[in-house]
Amino acid sequence: MTNKEQIITVDAKQISVIIPHYNGESILKDCLESLYKTTQLPIEIIVVDNGSSDNSVKMITDNFPKVTILKQKKNLGFAGGCNAGIKHAVTPFVLILNNDTVHTDNWIDHLLEKILSDDKICAVQPKLLSFQNQEYFDYSGACGGEMDIFGFPFARGRIFENIEKDENQYDDHSDEIVWASGTAFMARRELLVEAGMFDESFFAHMEEIDLDWRFRLMGYKIVVEPKSVIFHRSGWTLGAESPFKKYLNHRNSLIMFLANYSIPVLLYLLPLRILLDYMALGMSLMKFDFGRINAIFKAHFYILFHVKLIITKRKTAKKLRVINDSNIMKKYYKGSIAISSFVFRKKIIM
Repeated sequence: MTNKEQIITVDAKQISVIIPHYNGESILKDCLESLYKTTQLPIEIIVVDNGSSDNSVKMITDNFPKVTILKQKKNLGFAGGCNAGIKHAVTPFVLILNNDTVHTDNWIDHLLEKILSDDKICAVQPKLLSFQNQEYFDYSGACGGEMDIFGFPFARGRIFENIEKDENQYDDHSDEIVWASGTAFMARRELLVEAGMFDESFFAHMEEIDLDWRFRLMGYKIVVEPKSVIFHRSGWTLGAESPFKKYLNHRNSLIMFLANYSIPVLLYLLPLRILLDYMALGMSLMKFDFGRINAIFKAHFYILFHVKLIITKRKTAKKLRVINDSNIMKKYYKGSIAISSFVFRKKIIM
């Protein structure tokens, strides 16, 4: 039976769509309506409500009675909300999805077809376009996540604040990527559990990159499926200039960098990584970006006082590892994406 035939003839729920949610009933309503309109697959939808103070829960019960609601007493963040949904699900595949997305026809079908095509694929991301400017890629993952050797993420179609117009320029590239955006990706539930799911100490931002790093240590692939397209209201929860968002990005990037590299590679790259952080601090000072300056200092202090967390994560990575760093790093940008972009003005094509 071909993969296409598998999708057409499936009559049992194979996919649980997990939506972590905190306030914003109108965007959630748009998302749920779009889900039901864009696929005929018998999906299960699980909304993990992180203690919303608006009428989100009532809106779901009034309009979408088939949706499962997991009510949380407090805001568990993106990571904790997703983990609650993953633990509740029993289907072989889960689809992590942001509540501020809308979708094109058969987008889930394309993801399922892709993940079924190769047992080594553990996660697959759709093409993400901006809801506000639909001819352009979305900031949060564009056409697949990439990363440099220092742990700084970027994406095909988005490097820092430079966002490209989607002209299908990445549709024919190799489908393997470094990370799949937490905005939307389908994964094998069994492997999610084996990898330890999302690290809840991250709270939000880059936890999917950390998770995908562990997937790759386990010998699995993360891919993008450009035939699957959705639109994302990027920055709805935390705006791009949020000091808290800047702090989480710097802190979480450092955590995953320290946790997932082997000791020899870490000893080589860490001094350079610290230097890059302080170069960023100097540039922020010239721009009077005190929010980012504070974020960098806070991130470094957090690491100094949470060594035990790093050691625990390193032990987990070591247990999962079947692939060495030289193979892992083949997919990384060989250098600093920040220096290449801001100093040498290079056009990066992965």
